Amino acid sequence: MSTGPVAAVISKPLVNKPDMSLDLALVLLAGVREQCSTRGIALAAAVVDRGGNLVSSARMDGAQLGALSIATDKAFTAAAFGHPTSAWTASSAPGGGDWGLAHALGGRAIVFPGGVPIFDGGELIGALGVSGAASTVDEECALAAAAAAGVEAAAA
Repeated sequence: MSTGPVAAVISKPLVNKPDMSLDLALVLLAGVREQCSTRGIALAAAVVDRGGNLVSSARMDGAQLGALSIATDKAFTAAAFGHPTSAWTASSAPGGGDWGLAHALGGRAIVFPGGVPIFDGGELIGALGVSGAASTVDEECALAAAAAAGVEAAAA
């Protein structure tokens, strides 16, 4: 048996954190679909886990063809930074302190509304991204879906 600093590190327990489940992801997508039905719009939505990995997604009939890719990147960005994508709308404009942020994360960073991080007990568990309407409407639908699911979502 090994002793010393390496053994001390190996013997430490692993980090155990809550994460997005498929069941919760499907509830969030159903919430977005309900918002679409109420508003008479068609959107795409994506749910990622706390590491930004896709858990589930949907593009509603009639939604823009590119909406799902954007929704996925909105969710990825919200999970990666733990803030809604709307947090960078002003600061990422030319001359802003975060100018160029849209080119971060391999070009996947989204700097306009529609992606919201999802929390459970204050702990980041994933994110929801919505796209296909005006970005402020996308964010409203994401926040309403999170509220209907009974989870915490951060708004800018």
